[in-house]
Amino acid sequence: RVLVGALVLNASYMVVEAVVGFATGSLVLLADAGHMLTDVAGVSLALLAVWFAQRPANQRKTYGYYRIEILAALANALLLFAVSAYILYEAYTRFTDPVDVPSTPLLIVASIGLLVNLAGSLLLSRAAAESMNVRAAFLDMIADVIGSAGAITAGIVILVTGWRYADPLFAAAVGLFILPRTWGLLKGALDVLLEGTPSTIKIPQVQETIFTVPGIRSVHDLHVWTVNSGFVALSGHVEVTEDADRDRILVALRSELERRFAIEHVTIQVENERLAAELEQPCFPGQTVCYADSFRGINGARS
Repeated sequence: RVLVGALVLNASYMVVEAVVGFATGSLVLLADAGHMLTDVAGVSLALLAVWFAQRPANQRKTYGYYRIEILAALANALLLFAVSAYILYEAYTRFTDPVDVPSTPLLIVASIGLLVNLAGSLLLSRAAAESMNVRAAFLDMIADVIGSAGAITAGIVILVTGWRYADPLFAAAVGLFILPRTWGLLKGALDVLLEGTPSTIKIPQVQETIFTVPGIRSVHDLHVWTVNSGFVALSGHVEVTEDADRDRILVALRSELERRFAIEHVTIQVENERLAAELEQPCFPGQTVCYADSFRGINGARS
């Protein structure tokens, strides 16, 4: 519902800003309209991702379609980058050849746009913490709020002083504001697609937690990754003592990992010393924890 509401608000006012921007020659309005276009595209992708994510897993897509959300966030980031680059290029050309921009239409349209963007931001604010995709749309809205504020400021400067460079100057400011947020979103999406360890989880802390369970001698082939927003998975091998209760160890590990790190999808292979020796294999390039570099557990045991 919040995504649909944000989509309707943005799509409607984007058309208004684009028409007035072209009619008046205001680059800052066109910049704001261009950024709203990325909002419309981003929210549309978010809705598509939500629809896909509801489809059940099957034999070919064993995780289902959760990663569609991350792909949508990646596409949104690339679109944002393209728009900001275009805005900066147009601002540069306007600095070399400034044009007269009427201040009154600019002020009116930018003021209404500010209200529209604030309403959209409020719609998405609560859901932004739960989904990378919605967070991307929310960040777009926040950037639009800044863009509208910049357009209002440019309109006031033009009205009071008649300074023609105010329009491209504030348009460039909008473009520069978008870029670092685009990089953050792009990096987050790529980290998930490359199955990197979530930034909130430290592998040494995970290892320490594993060794709090009695009976564990070592841990190797430990991997932690994000499937999609809020869905973190872990896999690994633990070597246990000969007299260890394997079922108890598995239950304890799942409980501790969920309690400490909110990891609910845990796959652990339990091995005794003989089996661990039979399965011993060389490290693969880029492994977080390989067998040869496994960590020492309690009492100096190999880990």
